[in-house]
Amino acid sequence: MLMSFFMCACAARKEEDRSKVFYYNESNAIGSLDPAFAKDLETMWATNQLFDGLVELDSLLRPKPCIAKSWTISEDGLTYTFVLRDDVFFHASPLFEDSARRRVVASDFVFSFNRIRDPKVASPGGWVFEHVRDNGFDAKNDSVLEIQLKRPFQPFLGMLSTQYANVVPMEVVNHYGLDFREHPIGTGPFQFAFWYEQIALVFHRFPAFWKYDENGMRLPYLDAVKIDFVKDMAVEYQGLLSGRYDFMSGIHVSFKDELLTPDGDLDPAFTGLLRFQKTPFIKTDYLGFVIDEAALSESHKVLLDPRIREAIEVAIDKDAMVRYLRNNTVIAAHAGFVPPILLGQVAQSASSYNPQRARALIAETGYSKEQLKLDMYATSDYADLLEYIQHALEKVGIQASVKVLQSANFKEQTSQAKLPIFRKSWLADYADAENFLGIFKSNRFAPAGPNYMHYRSEEFDAQYDRATAETNDSLRLIMYRSLNQRLMGERVVIPLFYDQVSHFVSKQVSGFQTNAINMLDLSTVKKTP
Repeated sequence: MLMSFFMCACAARKEEDRSKVFYYNESNAIGSLDPAFAKDLETMWATNQLFDGLVELDSLLRPKPCIAKSWTISEDGLTYTFVLRDDVFFHASPLFEDSARRRVVASDFVFSFNRIRDPKVASPGGWVFEHVRDNGFDAKNDSVLEIQLKRPFQPFLGMLSTQYANVVPMEVVNHYGLDFREHPIGTGPFQFAFWYEQIALVFHRFPAFWKYDENGMRLPYLDAVKIDFVKDMAVEYQGLLSGRYDFMSGIHVSFKDELLTPDGDLDPAFTGLLRFQKTPFIKTDYLGFVIDEAALSESHKVLLDPRIREAIEVAIDKDAMVRYLRNNTVIAAHAGFVPPILLGQVAQSASSYNPQRARALIAETGYSKEQLKLDMYATSDYADLLEYIQHALEKVGIQASVKVLQSANFKEQTSQAKLPIFRKSWLADYADAENFLGIFKSNRFAPAGPNYMHYRSEEFDAQYDRATAETNDSLRLIMYRSLNQRLMGERVVIPLFYDQVSHFVSKQVSGFQTNAINMLDLSTVKKTP
C-alpha cells in the first residue's frame, strides 16, 4: 500500500521534477546500508551515496583528500597523521544533541575503525586494519587523527578509500545496533529516506553536504535517488530503453548483440538515446589450478607439472575468445594476473597463443591421452567460456570435461580446494597491485583466505613483504611487476581477460563518471528534462 502511494505520488509530479531524480535498477538485492558490511558492489554503490571516509580516489586511482584535508606519513612508514576538515557534518538525527548539526571529529574515526575490527561486529572488512597496531587509532584532538602500523605497508592509504573505512556516528550506531543497516546516518551527498526491501530504496539530497562545484554551488545537483530491485534483466533493459532508468551497468549476454556491434561499440540505432561509457576495470577473470599435491586426486596430479599448465594456456586463443564470446567488451589478458592499469602499463605483451608449442610441451612430458583427462568447473554464467577452452584443448590432445555447478556449491568447493581446474575472477577491493598479488601468499590458503590454488612459495612471500614495505613508489612498482611475472612464469593461474566497466547512460544525464573501480558517484550528476 505504501509503495502504491509512493508510485502514484511520483506519477502526479510535474514532468520537470523527474529531472531531479536519478533512477536505476539493482537486480541483486542489497543486504545492508551499513558500510561495515559493504562487501559487494551493489552495497558499495548504495553506501557510497551515504558515507565518506578520510580519503577517496582520483581519476588515476590515487588517494586524494576527502574528510581528511591533508596527511603526513612518518619516515619509517609507521605513523599516519590526518588533519580533518572542520565543515563536515553528519546527516540529521534526533539522537544528536543538536539534531540538525553534528560535526565529524577525529574520535568518530577511532570509533568507526575499532568497530570494523571488533569480532562481535564480524565485519568482513577487518582486513583493512590488519596492519594497524592494537590501540593504534588515536584522536589527538577533534581535528587530528593518528594511526600507528605494526610494520610499513605502503598500500594502506589506498585501503582507507574502501567503504569499510567510512565514518559513522557512535550515538546512532550504539542506539540501533544491528539495525543500523536500515537506519544509516553518514556524511555523504544523499541521506536515507526509506527502504522497502526487495522493492525500492530512496535517498534524498543532503542539503548540508560539504562539497561544492567549481562555481561555488553546493553538491549534489539531484534531489533524490531511487533504486528499484527488479530481478528480471529483460525488464531492466526495457526500462533503460523506455527512459524508466537512467543507466544500466554491464550487459547480459541476451542483449549484447542487440546493443553492441561485433567490435564492442554501441550500435548506431541507440546513439540518439544512450551513451556507452567504458573503461578498463580492476578485475581479472582467470582459470585457476589447484597445485597442492595433497588436495589433488590421482587423475589430476598432472597439473603439478608446470609444462601441462603452460600447454593449457598457449592452447587458448584469448583474442578470439573475447571477440566471439564477449563482443570485445572485455580485454584479452596478455600482461599477467594484475591488470596493466595497476602496474603503470598501457601496452600488453604479445598473445601467448601457440598450439604447436602446446603439443610440444605435452609430448615432452610423456603423458598419454588417458592421463590427460581433466575436469573444469564453473557456474552456468561461464559455461560458454569453458566450452570454448574445452574445444581448444581437444585440438592439442587434452580431453577436458566441463562441469557446471550451482553458485553456492561452486563457491564452497573452490574454497575447499576440491575443484582441480576452475573459472573464477578477482575484483580488487582497492586500487593497488598488492590487492591482486596478496591472494597468492602462503598464509592465505582457502578457506581462510583467497589462495584457492594453494600456491606456496617462500621466495614469493619474502619478495611480496619487501615490495609492500618499499616507500619509493617507482621501486615498489618494479617489484610488483616482478612478482606478477613470477606468477605467470610458474603458471599458477591463467588470466583469461581483464574486465571492462560498461555503462549505458541516458543522453539526459550529464556529469556521470565511469571509473576503473566501478564506483557509483552521483554527487556531480545532472539531468535535463
